[in-house]
Amino acid sequence: MANANSSKVAIYAAIGANLLIAIAKFVAAAFTGSSAMISEGIHSLVDTGNGLLLLLGIRKSKKLPDANHPFGHGKELYFWSLIVAILIFSIGGGMSFYEGIAHIRNPNPLTDPTWNYVVLGLAMVFESIALYLALKNFNATRAGRSFWKDIRGSKDPANFAVIFEDTAALLGLMIAGLGVFLGHQLNNPYLDGVASLLIGVILSGIAIFLAYESKGLLIGEGADPKVLESIERLVNADAAIQAARPPLTMHFGPNEVFLALDVNFRKGISAIEVEQGVERIEKMIRAKHPDIKRIFIEARALSTDKESSREEVLKGV
Repeated sequence: MANANSSKVAIYAAIGANLLIAIAKFVAAAFTGSSAMISEGIHSLVDTGNGLLLLLGIRKSKKLPDANHPFGHGKELYFWSLIVAILIFSIGGGMSFYEGIAHIRNPNPLTDPTWNYVVLGLAMVFESIALYLALKNFNATRAGRSFWKDIRGSKDPANFAVIFEDTAALLGLMIAGLGVFLGHQLNNPYLDGVASLLIGVILSGIAIFLAYESKGLLIGEGADPKVLESIERLVNADAAIQAARPPLTMHFGPNEVFLALDVNFRKGISAIEVEQGVERIEKMIRAKHPDIKRIFIEARALSTDKESSREEVLKGV
């Protein structure tokens, strides 16, 4: 699993790239009057702010548990990733649509596009570097599935949000460049406004996806199915276990999982043996899956008279 420090590297790279690119785009837009460049400048500025919000979410998620939040503050990161999605949709997508419509209704006269090409070229270099770092960080956590399934299964929005933001930025740059190029080649200033609208569509689509993923994490997503299978095998392989129900899990952060187990011990074993079995199972699970921070086990010992005498051994750290 990705740790907070590796996620921060990708975020810092994205913040630095987006801030420099936003300044360059606004300068180019001031010289050329390009609507697509204004949209791209807004896009980069929003992405810069989004990176800062993700860093804020990471910092807040590390706060220690307290009386009001006994399971910690890990879900702070999921909340701030939802805010990022809202900002991308409302500001990034909304302003791009506004600029596109305004430019189509009142197109600016075509001017020398040299500034646009220079800025777009530099922006693509910076965004490519930021995307490379984000993908490198994400690939280090791959679970061996397809890229899309790993993205959907990721519990770290600080990771996949940066990937999608940088991808959207590169697509936006290509569309902005194409709009400027075709506008000059065809002597049609309306194409610049159309490019802004397309950038707005991309940003809105990315925002909807991020909001959907953040919603799932906030509601409470379980651990990866492979992790659940591994836990089930570990529990059922213990000599003291008669049967066990499927494990229940919930992510409280990218690297913080809560686990609840309901197990039946073999009949005739003593309370001490039940306690030893619980400790043994906990150690095996933590050794195999260190992201599981809290384990609660409800243990049932079967009595010799074939009646289920309940012993609740609720343990957790």
